[in-house]
Amino acid sequence: MITLLHEFTLTTVLVRLLLAVASAGVIGMDRSYKKREAGLHTYMLISLGAAMTIMIGIYEYEMLLTQWADAVAVVGMKYDVSRFGAQVLSGIGFLGAGTIITVAHQQKAGLTTATGLFATACMGMAAGAGYVECVAIAFVLIFVVVAMMQPLETGFKRRLRNITMCVEYRSVEDLAVVTEAINRCGAQIFDIEVERAASKNEKKPASAIFTIQLAKSNPSHSDMLSTIAELPCVESVQELIA
Repeated sequence: MITLLHEFTLTTVLVRLLLAVASAGVIGMDRSYKKREAGLHTYMLISLGAAMTIMIGIYEYEMLLTQWADAVAVVGMKYDVSRFGAQVLSGIGFLGAGTIITVAHQQKAGLTTATGLFATACMGMAAGAGYVECVAIAFVLIFVVVAMMQPLETGFKRRLRNITMCVEYRSVEDLAVVTEAINRCGAQIFDIEVERAASKNEKKPASAIFTIQLAKSNPSHSDMLSTIAELPCVESVQELIA
């Protein structure tokens, strides 16, 4: 069956397009469920477009060797199928860049979406080329990485002794209070980045990003966040996970 799918016929064209759409649809459905920037329709269309691009290249190559062979012999035309794939990846670069944005506290959002679109486009190219074995393996790996690895990565980072947190406090003087509370916990402060300072005419609280290393006696990120949140001068505290 796989050998037959390697041929370029009307049936295999249909199977390749359906394979590209179905595999990308499952990945896109997971992204839609998580309310990410690109979802079901985006992933399906990108994979379908990539598969169609590769098949157009194969089709033209086949035509140059058969029905258009006489014209090629006269004109001396040279043809490179790989150029179609290169243009697909260039286009995905622009789409991926559009999904990457800077959110609050200088964090980047959309990196996983951009890389997922790139990998899905490559999977669609493999489907268009009839490389069914590659599509099956790529689909499993992409789905596992996109759907399952992020919770594991987040849990792993929270078990580390290093923590980066954003603290919002009422006035500039409260920065020293927060710093003293961190030191009392036995943590080591690596860096303090003040984002904004509160003024009399400004309603928004001041905030700073702390990069610290927890003490061995206090390995829990939750304990540190709770200690800072209990300070009377603190408006809010949030752990920043890249």
